[in-house]
Amino acid sequence: MKSGVFVLLLMLALPALAEDAEIEFLLTSVEQSGCTFIRNGDAHPPADAADHLRMKYDRAGSRVKGAEQFIDRIASKSSLSGRPYTIQCGDGEPYPTKRWLTERLAEYQAAQHLVSDATSQ
Repeated sequence: MKSGVFVLLLMLALPALAEDAEIEFLLTSVEQSGCTFIRNGDAHPPADAADHLRMKYDRAGSRVKGAEQFIDRIASKSSLSGRPYTIQCGDGEPYPTKRWLTERLAEYQAAQHLVSDATSQ
C-alpha cells in the first residue's frame, strides 16, 4: 500500500518537476549566454539578467505554471513599463528575448525527446 501511494505521489509530481527543470534550463541559458540583455533601455550582463528573472519568478510563485508561462509572463517584458526585453548576442542586432527563450526551450525539449527515445529502446 505504501509503495502504491509513493508511486501515485511521484506520478503527480513528475510534470511539475519537468516544468521546473525547463525553467531552470532557461535561467541557466540566460546566465551562461554571454549575451547582453536590454531591460527598459538599460543593458545588463547575463548573470544580472538571470538574477532579475529568478527574482520575478520567485515573486510570481504558483501563478506561473510551466516554461511557456514563464516566458510569456515573466521573461519577455517589464512588469513595470510593459516594454519588451531584448537580447543582443555579439555584434548581432537585438531581438526579442521571448523569441530567444522560446528557441532555447524548443532545443531543450527536442533534446529531452531524443534522450527519452534512446532510453526507451
